[in-house]
Amino acid sequence: MPQHLSKLYARFIEDETGQGITEYGAILAFVSVLVVVVAGFVNGGLKTAISQSFSRVTSALTSLNTAAT
Repeated sequence: MPQHLSKLYARFIEDETGQGITEYGAILAFVSVLVVVVAGFVNGGLKTAISQSFSRVTSALTSLNTAAT
């Protein structure tokens, strides 16, 4: 390998200037995936809880309306 190419290769291997931003990007990607997974699990339970709450309110208002007439 010519000397100038081996120097270029060695400099490329030793250069760590982009390492920090790459690590932050990997952490950000991991946290994003984790948030989506957790939201997927919570979303099903949250949807059921909200639906049950609205059903109870509707039932209570219907009972009040029936009692008032």
